Amino acid sequence: MKRHITLPSASIPVAREVDVLVIGGGASGIAAAIAAAKGGAQTMLVEQRGFLGGMGTVALVPAFCPFTDKRKPIIRGLGLQLMERMKQACEPEYREEYQETLDWVPIDPEVLKRVYDDAILESGVMPLYHTFVYDVVLSEDRRTVEGVVVVNKTGRSFIACRYIIDCSGDGDIAALAGVPFQKGGKAGELQPGSMCYLLANVDRPKFKRFLEESGDTGQLHKTVEQAIADGALPEGRKSISGLAWISDCLVGVNFGHVFGVDGTLAEDLTRGAIEGRRTAERQLQFFRRYVPGFEHAHMAASGEQLGIRETRRIEGDYILTVEDFLAARSFPDDIARNAYYIDIHLANSKSEMTFNHLPPGVSHGVPYRIMLPVGIDNLWVAGRCVSSDRAVQGSLRVMPNCFSMGQASGTAAALALRDGAGSRGISVAELQRRLLEQDVWLGEDCIPAEQQKEGSAP
Repeated sequence: MKRHITLPSASIPVAREVDVLVIGGGASGIAAAIAAAKGGAQTMLVEQRGFLGGMGTVALVPAFCPFTDKRKPIIRGLGLQLMERMKQACEPEYREEYQETLDWVPIDPEVLKRVYDDAILESGVMPLYHTFVYDVVLSEDRRTVEGVVVVNKTGRSFIACRYIIDCSGDGDIAALAGVPFQKGGKAGELQPGSMCYLLANVDRPKFKRFLEESGDTGQLHKTVEQAIADGALPEGRKSISGLAWISDCLVGVNFGHVFGVDGTLAEDLTRGAIEGRRTAERQLQFFRRYVPGFEHAHMAASGEQLGIRETRRIEGDYILTVEDFLAARSFPDDIARNAYYIDIHLANSKSEMTFNHLPPGVSHGVPYRIMLPVGIDNLWVAGRCVSSDRAVQGSLRVMPNCFSMGQASGTAAALALRDGAGSRGISVAELQRRLLEQDVWLGEDCIPAEQQKEGSAP
């Protein structure tokens, strides 16, 4: 049994009063904050690191997942604009190679950090970095969040808000507010984390020749299997998740897993970071020994933390299911489309990965209701912890989808502010029209909700 102490009551300063408070500066938080600010709301974005980008910068996830359904871009709006802006800020050789690419675009993390800084400042968002949320303060009826207590080098303070958007990735604000949630599979198992990293001093042309001559794939399936058989790599995933070439001598790597890490526990994140760095060093030796072009590879950087795929899934007004995914369903309150495949990584080194793909050109709707946590009237949740079953979470969790959900939540918050309404009191049809005006794609036959006949969609 844990020992407890009682802290003395304290009076803390109100540091800021804002219209919309966004917690978490990953893809969903960036898009939510920009959309809210552009909609006329005084908006603050709180991030625990000293930069934005979430898994793409903190964890060095090496590439953006697809923005297309293999035929056309379906993730548009702010997410696509920000990725294109990163491309334009990269070196000429990078721009030339990836100018027309929309899927698996390599991330240059330092460029992306600056792009995100500039984008939020231009939109009028007030950023507050190096800051953790300590607690939430609820109204007497516990139906609204009145603000959050934050902790940083300045001390403890309170940020008051009229509306709040949880883009923490883990549903931290929703959980603190008492929203029910699920975590992991039936036995509590979670997808593993990955320690991603950047390798410098590599030779891409030599590597390409090796692939051609050996007949191995870009994921090095045969080479990895041989290294496992030789004992040079541990049992586990038998291919590399991704090599994202920023230049001919610099590549981002997503390879292998660290098991049993709950991203909501500091102790697990600590153990995962240490184990992840050890794993990355072993993988570096594998590259040097087994992969031509990597003989002199140097690890330029590893992620500040593991890339986390799965923690909480909040309970919302609707739970998006695998049946919805497989049937490619649309909904009257769609605020985005998704075509990324269901991608559930193995929970341990002996288990199997799960994949389910939609046919090219096919996508399903993402309803507004999955961002509305039950019981709270001024809170949206956007990102990988929205209301879905575990299978669909394995699809929704990637950065392009997080951009889409973030943009929709921020736009909705600005509408709610204008109308003095709660998150459920806005016009969904007007939200859809606003999103369409912002170049969001809601399907070829999208009709705003108020124009749809009752019963026309599941």
